[in-house]
Amino acid sequence: MGTEGARGAENLRRLQLDELLEELQVRVDAARHTRDRVHNLLEAVLSVGRRLELPQVLRGIVEAAVELVDCEYGALGVIGERQKLSQFVPVGMAEEQQRLIGHFPEGHGVLGELIRHPKTLRLRELSDHPSSYGFPPNHPPMHSFLGVPIRVGDEVFGNLYLAEKHGQREFDLEDEAVLQALSVAAGIAVENARLYQETRDRQRWMEATAEVTRRLLSGADEQPVVQVIVEHARRILSADLGLLALPVEGSDNLQVALAVGVDAEIHRGLVLPREGSFVGAAFAGAEPVTSVDIGADPRVTVGPPRWEGLGPAVAVPMITAGETRGVVLLARAEGRPMFRETETVPLLAFAGQAALAMELAERRRDAEQMALLEDRDRIARDLHDLAIQRLFATGMTLQSAVRFVQHPEATERLLSAVDELDETIKIIRSTIFGLRARERGPAERGLRVRAVSAVEDAVRALGFTPSLRMEGLIDTDVPHPVADDVVAVLGEALSNVARHAHARSADIRLAVGSGELTLTMTDDGVGVPEGIHRSGLANLAERAAERGGELVLDTPPGGGTRLVWRVPLREAPAEG
Repeated sequence: MGTEGARGAENLRRLQLDELLEELQVRVDAARHTRDRVHNLLEAVLSVGRRLELPQVLRGIVEAAVELVDCEYGALGVIGERQKLSQFVPVGMAEEQQRLIGHFPEGHGVLGELIRHPKTLRLRELSDHPSSYGFPPNHPPMHSFLGVPIRVGDEVFGNLYLAEKHGQREFDLEDEAVLQALSVAAGIAVENARLYQETRDRQRWMEATAEVTRRLLSGADEQPVVQVIVEHARRILSADLGLLALPVEGSDNLQVALAVGVDAEIHRGLVLPREGSFVGAAFAGAEPVTSVDIGADPRVTVGPPRWEGLGPAVAVPMITAGETRGVVLLARAEGRPMFRETETVPLLAFAGQAALAMELAERRRDAEQMALLEDRDRIARDLHDLAIQRLFATGMTLQSAVRFVQHPEATERLLSAVDELDETIKIIRSTIFGLRARERGPAERGLRVRAVSAVEDAVRALGFTPSLRMEGLIDTDVPHPVADDVVAVLGEALSNVARHAHARSADIRLAVGSGELTLTMTDDGVGVPEGIHRSGLANLAERAAERGGELVLDTPPGGGTRLVWRVPLREAPAEG
């Protein structure tokens, strides 16, 4: 028995030693695991901190979190206006699966619980939480859940969401501690990325402002400068669509004069009321307005559907000298981050550059108009004081010389020359009358001035300046009703060239002589296809027919289109 008792005691000691060794191994493994997790955490912090672009930082945070706590799914939600998620960065789901799920979460249910109460939330079963109300169609099943807020200073920037822990029913306290440590590093990384982006944007705004100022000082036209402003704003703020809306004179509407980017053709030329449109809200309030989802914004109640695929948007008024001259709108694709105050403030100042460009262009046009009027005054004065007097004196000399001429044919030629001089004097006087027509209404201005104005008004739509020649007693021999028709015909013809001809030049001739008026317009465009019918051309033909004239449309030898509108010059009958 003594021997057996000794053997039993030996076995017991060996068993206790094995247990001690196993426990030591477990503790060594745990220490090694803890060391590895700390090492991985440090690696994750360094990895996140190396990145400067905010989108890369956000995705890097989620990827690091998923790896650290060893789970299937992860996401980062950025909190925006009205305590809703303005951006959602998921990891673990394929793009096709994300597409089938549809719109990213806005911050309801358990995700909203973290927004309302920004503190760590760990759940064994996601569906058991009182705020949970299920998943949308095509969403993968999720059970275990761990959520941690990310703070940037005193601000809750967003939340980290992790789901489906590998190999366990739920996340543990160690997972929670690791994720909290990562969230601190994430807050610092987000703040650094924001500072980097703001610094870079500030430099871009300065460069863009310098270019706009250079163009303004060089006397560039308004339209190219404004387009440069919108394109710069869209590029600097990484917007997918940029547009410029201007007030329509004499109404409460705004018209989209310029649009660049995605689906720009849908917006270009659109007329919108100030009440019920996003640009109208910015114009009426004279301050920036932002939206998380412009397609569902309650301020947009009128206009055709045109915001599909777009989400965050900002509209800023173009203000100079206390006057709002228009609105610049930028929009980003659905799912992209909303526009922050740090972006809208420099955009508002930059929009003021657009307003300044328009004001300078307007003043330059006024100065050019004044110079033109002064030049016309000088020409009219010189024609009256010099040319007419000399022609009149020459005519008197020829008339007095007739009695010294004996040959009948020579006498006839002298009298014919005197008649020609009288006719020339009438033409010059008609020209003087047209040059001196200034601040009178359209009905009182001469046809010469009205024709020049019609051509000037069409230059922007055409993209070039047509040549205009006028012959004969246009301001004295053309009755007002016929002059009104001529202006209308000229405007419609120029509009047709701008819309359909794809021309690079056009020649206009307005002539009065032999008892009729002829308006001829020739362009170098694509011509008029066979059998085409346009209501505008029908209107021109009707106007000519009503006055006993005709409209002829043909193709000149060099190609293009030639329009000839001809009417007899007789006073329209008085209205009864």
